[in-house]
Amino acid sequence: MTSKTAILAAAVGSLFALAGPVFSADDETSEKCYGVAKAGKNDCAGAAHACAGQSSKDGSAKEYVKLPKGTCARLIGGSLTPGK
Repeated sequence: MTSKTAILAAAVGSLFALAGPVFSADDETSEKCYGVAKAGKNDCAGAAHACAGQSSKDGSAKEYVKLPKGTCARLIGGSLTPGK
């Protein structure tokens, strides 16, 4: 293994080690919270787009972020169901 390859492998490996917690779709400790995502900060596809981070409006009732269970109910504008 050349030194460039070793350095590259170490750099890529460190990205995985430094990654923060990720919520999966079936995670029992998290919930989808609609109506609180900032523009461009949504977690998944919405009605008007196919990817995370593509919401165009703050607080859209159709966009969600994943939060720890019980948090959404405490947020102003937060809802466990999508709006229209």
